Amino acid sequence: MTVVTRPPLTADERTQLTGWLDLQRSFVRMKCAGLSPADEHRKVLPTSPLMTMAGIVAHLRWNEYSWFQLNVAGVPDTGQTPWTEGGHVDAEMFVDDVPLAQLLDEYDEECARSNATIASLPLDALEQGPSVREGGAASLRYVLCHMIEETARHVGHLDIIRELLDGRTGYTE
Repeated sequence: MTVVTRPPLTADERTQLTGWLDLQRSFVRMKCAGLSPADEHRKVLPTSPLMTMAGIVAHLRWNEYSWFQLNVAGVPDTGQTPWTEGGHVDAEMFVDDVPLAQLLDEYDEECARSNATIASLPLDALEQGPSVREGGAASLRYVLCHMIEETARHVGHLDIIRELLDGRTGYTE
């Protein structure tokens, strides 16, 4: 995924929402670019050992799947997700044996699948999957706003971790 530009200032709502999400998504790969293999899984936060570059990318991938496939599209969970009944709440972040390049490719593929899933849905479309939230199903608009927030927050984590790993900062390659 290449870094995209911000959506136009006067674009319609869908273009704004998907544009901001795509922009944040593009920062994920950019933040990981040029990272040494030794640093892909390095733990730099003693109180949060799963917060590694690879762990965050895996987390973002599975969040895309969960929100857009399971929740919005209502695709049944066939057991491929890393979460199990009674398992660790952050099971998707246990990826010490998975190369970062593979995780980034899986993330890009999941983002493309997410975009394809929502392309023809109106912003008012409600989730089709089982809702676990109080208040019922969320609209696609809500999910897009949430995913912008979720992705941007974790891009910030990637930014901090990257600076701790090798001093690299900023949003340019």
